[in-house]
Amino acid sequence: MSRVEAAIRKAQDAGRGAFIGYLPVGYPDLETSIQAALTLARNGADIIELGPPYSDPVMDGAVIQEATQQALANGFRMRDLFTAVKRISAETDVPVIVMTYWNPVMQYGVDRYADDLLAAGGAGLITPDITPESASEWIAASTRTGLDRIFLAAPTSSDERLDLVISSSTGFVYTVSTMGITGERAALDLAARTLVERMRSRGETRACVGIGISNAEQVAGVIEYADGAIVGTALVKALRDGGLEALAETTRTLADGTSSTRY
Repeated sequence: MSRVEAAIRKAQDAGRGAFIGYLPVGYPDLETSIQAALTLARNGADIIELGPPYSDPVMDGAVIQEATQQALANGFRMRDLFTAVKRISAETDVPVIVMTYWNPVMQYGVDRYADDLLAAGGAGLITPDITPESASEWIAASTRTGLDRIFLAAPTSSDERLDLVISSSTGFVYTVSTMGITGERAALDLAARTLVERMRSRGETRACVGIGISNAEQVAGVIEYADGAIVGTALVKALRDGGLEALAETTRTLADGTSSTRY
């Protein structure tokens, strides 16, 4: 059982779903982003998801795009990601996974990236823009290092695609709640529930839902049928508007939504 799987199991044993919190590395600066990640860990996050800034963030909504562009403008470099992961992992047992577009990994070198992430204490990668059949080099590197590889499943995925994603993923499957970019939405698509049900019928036991979750009520709704809820934009907004104190309060509020009678 990987560290990510163990974190999800630990939450379930405590009678709740897992809360996964996303923040961009280097926003508003590197040191604050490290302290922000630790704030997540100390206020209820079961898994920390870090996003290295990227110049073409096609999946990200306006709030996250603005944050990552600021980080890039401040001089973020790839080495800063591994510095952050190492610092965070030294101070908390909460596993740190990286949500990254694939091009920076390719530019860095897949094996080198895997080795440096492992050495820093990271637990795995979420790769939103690469599919399992195109990821043979990453699958080999993650198998060698024991890092989790987390692929995405979408409401439009065929049964054959779901089988491939499920069989290729470790840790959990990132289950897209709705088609489109990340960000807050007034209501989550019912397609997310249907997608998780389809995945369950095909043997998936760890499905975590992301994109569009912004409050504790939505977290609670997701936990009714999924194993975890992933929140990003609401946390970035809290950090932007109120600093670490507001981030801590928002994290606690969102984590309160994970209690469930399912476990």
